[in-house]
Amino acid sequence: MSNSLFDPLTLRSLTIPNRIWMASMCQYSAAPEGPGTGAPDDWHFAHLASRAAGGAGLILTEATAVTPEGRITPYDLGLWNDEQTRAFRRITAFLKAQGTVPGIQLGHAGRKASTERTWVDDGAPIPPGHGHGWTPVAPSPIAFDDASTVPRELSMPEIKALVEAFADAARRALDAGFEVVEIHGAHGYLLHQFLSPVSNHRTDAYGGSFDNRARFALEVLDAVRAVWPEHLPVLFRVSATDWLQESGRPEPGWTADDTVRLARELRAHGADLLDVSTGGNLPDADISDSPDYQVPYAERARTEAGIPVAAVGRITAPRQADAIVAGGRADAVLLGRELLRDPYWPRRAARELGGEVTTPVQYLAAP
Repeated sequence: MSNSLFDPLTLRSLTIPNRIWMASMCQYSAAPEGPGTGAPDDWHFAHLASRAAGGAGLILTEATAVTPEGRITPYDLGLWNDEQTRAFRRITAFLKAQGTVPGIQLGHAGRKASTERTWVDDGAPIPPGHGHGWTPVAPSPIAFDDASTVPRELSMPEIKALVEAFADAARRALDAGFEVVEIHGAHGYLLHQFLSPVSNHRTDAYGGSFDNRARFALEVLDAVRAVWPEHLPVLFRVSATDWLQESGRPEPGWTADDTVRLARELRAHGADLLDVSTGGNLPDADISDSPDYQVPYAERARTEAGIPVAAVGRITAPRQADAIVAGGRADAVLLGRELLRDPYWPRRAARELGGEVTTPVQYLAAP
């Protein structure tokens, strides 16, 4: 039986009311210093609450750092202290009241940390000792690009401490009222840096072979799954490819085959759904200009690894989104920029396709 955008989806014991989900999108709007560092404020409340009123079934926060050094910018959200935990409760309570499932994406920027906001100097790196900058960390001391700070290589004890930091953040997420936690292993951030041979040149137990490069991601998943309730789902976001193979470049990178192999491991370690992205446009071809260009990667993981998936990327039209779900290519769609343009996209899709999403009683009672 085929599903539609408006059918509920049950993961473990949690039922998400529809398949239209809000993707994690950085806002770079938290305080960079003081007692409110990394805590959500009125902007984050309004940003997320409006999409809940608009009918999204699941809302994922922006990438939320598990340590101060894990922020992309000094203005990112974090979840490493009690103040941040308390601030999130207001948001999760409102989302639940609208019938939306609140989810949080936990991550660490690794070598891509300590940068400006995207609208300031095009997100340029902030050197350590300047402004709110710090020295990034990574699996290997390889800068993201020529303009970026060379990161410090993580020691084995530091890797273990970061695994615990993810678990601690998951505990806080539960206390804050979240019902879904997503581990960010995509877009060139720390877990992806360990996975990809482009950025991981280690020769110890965390580098070299596929199994070694995947070790950190699986340890993080195990640690989060151990503290997250058995009845609630854990998601994992992956970049399905580094685009190097598709571009004909000679250096080894993360590939679609690797993603399928990792998906099988993630499922075995307790992940409930794979959020499949690719993290940017293919540089040497025009495939990224076409709709659904990332969906085949999600479909392949679903088919070959037997794990539920969510598809993302240039999904803009209701009929396009519904066809992806109804055709069995993905179990849900994640909308990013389209929900920035139209917070009420789920409601518009329901009118166009004849479906239903939750409507606030205040709107139903309006004359």
